[in-house]
Amino acid sequence: MAGLFEADIENRGLVLDPRTKLFVMITLAVFALGGAGGDTAAVRCGTTAVSVLPLILLLTAGKFGKAAVFGISYALIKYAEIFLVPDLTGAALSVIGLLCLIFVRLMPGLIMGAYMLSSTTVSEFIAAMSRMHVPQQITIPMSVMFRFFPTVLEEFSSVGTAMKMRDIRIGGKNAGKFIEYRLVPLMVCSVNIGSELSAAALTRGLGAKVRRTNICRIGFHFQDIAVIIPTAMLYLLWILGMIGVVK
Repeated sequence: MAGLFEADIENRGLVLDPRTKLFVMITLAVFALGGAGGDTAAVRCGTTAVSVLPLILLLTAGKFGKAAVFGISYALIKYAEIFLVPDLTGAALSVIGLLCLIFVRLMPGLIMGAYMLSSTTVSEFIAAMSRMHVPQQITIPMSVMFRFFPTVLEEFSSVGTAMKMRDIRIGGKNAGKFIEYRLVPLMVCSVNIGSELSAAALTRGLGAKVRRTNICRIGFHFQDIAVIIPTAMLYLLWILGMIGVVK
């Protein structure tokens, strides 16, 4: 799983500008997670279509296994939300309906975030933020996140290996210590990793007042336009729905 969050510029498939990926992320947060325009059928259909876009991008990057897992999971949960939940009653409706609602809204953004982290280098991201004149108070924490998640996943795997060596696992004789011995080291490591990455970012001059140069090249190309146009259509459908043009 850690490989999904590690930038691999050699095998990232369709090369998109970081600003394009960020635009898709924000759109999914507004419509899929936030539920904007949910009372308009055209917006709901458009949201579902845009939610499939991260899976297509994963396929272009050659991550077929992960795309299949995410795609099948999303399809099953979406199917349950449409066809299964309306027939449920009582506690089953509350539990299954809530889980379906949470996962259907969260998964598209999570998949797009995973793709963005795995296909964008820190230098490209900082260059994009600089082009948009985003303050460093926002750029630095977000750039630290690009290395935070892969490092935390590596630490999580190492802690899991250490627990197996000590026979501390679910169902083992030390099952009661599983949560304590896994979560406490992970929390301590997360705090240390965040501090170290922040110090490394500042050491590289991200906090300097002078304009930072960057040798990586970014820019909008045909593939960016092909992604931006259908994504931007959601906002148009939302506006048309609010004024009653579409339903």
